[in-house]
Amino acid sequence: MHKLSLTLALGLACALPVHAQSPAELFVGINSGVTQTQGVAMVLAAQALAQKAAVRVLLCSDGGQLAVKDKDSAALKPMNKSPKELLQGLMKAGAKVEVCALFLPNADLKPTDLIEGIAVAKPADVAAYVLQPNVKTLSY
Repeated sequence: MHKLSLTLALGLACALPVHAQSPAELFVGINSGVTQTQGVAMVLAAQALAQKAAVRVLLCSDGGQLAVKDKDSAALKPMNKSPKELLQGLMKAGAKVEVCALFLPNADLKPTDLIEGIAVAKPADVAAYVLQPNVKTLSY
């Protein structure tokens, strides 16, 4: 019995660090059209990237306007950058950015209206992603 307990304890000790070392992932959903709300989402996503987390951003509703080529957003202090500029910085740093599947048809837009590098999300893929145990989610 003692040998079995020792074997189980060693097995758990070996397994736990592997789980603890799994990379952090952050999913950020942005539905808001409020500039400051969009900005804080981008700032936190950038901080997560800087701390070596994988970041995936889903834009929908008013938040989806950030993905549209011809739409501007106002600059925020103290960085004097707009949420759109911050989003493009996230993309350059390696974040995956998508618009929700409902955005384009309900905004009367086409994929060619999106900033290069922004894709249309597949709901089944997004659901599978956010259900992973190492994914943290933020919604704005």
